[in-house]
Amino acid sequence: MTMLKDAPVYDVIIVGAGAAGLIAAGRASRGGGKVLLVERMRQPGRKLLITGKGRCNITHDAPESVYYKNTFPNGRFLKHAFNAFFTRDIIKILNERGVDTVTERGNRVFPASNRAQDVHLALTGWMGSKNIDLITQTRVSGLIIENDSVTGVRAESDRGDKNYYSRSVIICTGGKSYPATGSTGDGYLLAGQAGHTISTPRPALVPFVTHGDTAARLQGLGLKNINATAWINGKKGPVEFGELMFAHYGLSGPVILTLSRQVVQALDAGGSVEIGIDLKPALDEKKLDARLLRDLNDHGKKQAGNIFRLWLPSKLIPVFTDLTGIDAGKPCGQVTAGERRKILLLMKDFRFRVKGHAGFREAIITAGGVPVSEIFSKTMESKLLKNLYFAGEVIDLDANTGGFNLQIAFSTGYLAAQSALSGK
Repeated sequence: MTMLKDAPVYDVIIVGAGAAGLIAAGRASRGGGKVLLVERMRQPGRKLLITGKGRCNITHDAPESVYYKNTFPNGRFLKHAFNAFFTRDIIKILNERGVDTVTERGNRVFPASNRAQDVHLALTGWMGSKNIDLITQTRVSGLIIENDSVTGVRAESDRGDKNYYSRSVIICTGGKSYPATGSTGDGYLLAGQAGHTISTPRPALVPFVTHGDTAARLQGLGLKNINATAWINGKKGPVEFGELMFAHYGLSGPVILTLSRQVVQALDAGGSVEIGIDLKPALDEKKLDARLLRDLNDHGKKQAGNIFRLWLPSKLIPVFTDLTGIDAGKPCGQVTAGERRKILLLMKDFRFRVKGHAGFREAIITAGGVPVSEIFSKTMESKLLKNLYFAGEVIDLDANTGGFNLQIAFSTGYLAAQSALSGK
């Protein structure tokens, strides 16, 4: 990157060098724009390095209609952004820079190397340094506004405060999730200075904290092909099929993250939430009971603790024997119909009371932000202030897990930069 000496007039100032900011900077510089990219942290793209547990779930290989269904509160707002830049485009950029991709179960796209740093290097390389001044460890503290138009930003750093001027500004600061990566909510403050309202930021795609020590006893255990049901204020809510993980604090994994949007809303409203896990969703109660009875009869002399191995992962067995009150040393032939019923019900509805969530520190993304009703969907420009644009997580759009959210950042960043340049 070129060193910054003076304070020239830029075509575009991009605030935040995450996924949206990197794509925006690359698109603007490749379009001939003079770009200033301002990043609060020491290096750009830090959050990219931890996405997908360090593997980076780049995108979701599915039609736009699937994105609309998985994005809230208004996925169709993204139509023009997806028309400008979509899954094939980000994959092409990565492939051209030597990063092969693989599409895994559920249409989730990852680098073949399973290394998020390869994606990071490819995107920073694609962005390049031509026409771009990058300054890091610098916080944008305010917008410079003249005649109902943004004309620059005020920035703070250890080197002192400074004003930078431009024809347009794109806010790509992210939300409030993973604040250690630089997402501290600064974008909301900047949007507020421009007169925007902010839909209350909430943790999204976040694990649950549960009552009791059952989850802690099962820490590290992963379950596949289960159903998880959210019971909100005693009423059956959404159901998700897939994978779940137990942690020392409670529940995590893809199904939990997907349920978290409604669960967090319920908890914030003071509601009660329970999660019921169906360990055998392929079997209804009648078929499962028949299987339990057959196995118990076929192994009548075996101890009950051993027969559980036919039904459950070993880590679940002591928990199940405790919760059902069945003596693990009891012969299977002596298990009563009532005890068998307890096993059945626990397998079909293994309940956990939720007392909270892990908060922004563990949330993959932030729900809330600048309402889409205040942004032009064709350009990503503010409806309230000329030449101000938004991209990525700062917008009130959040999607289910699976690569949707990164693609939203890429697409909105690209369209915002393209639109900002069109007014040069």
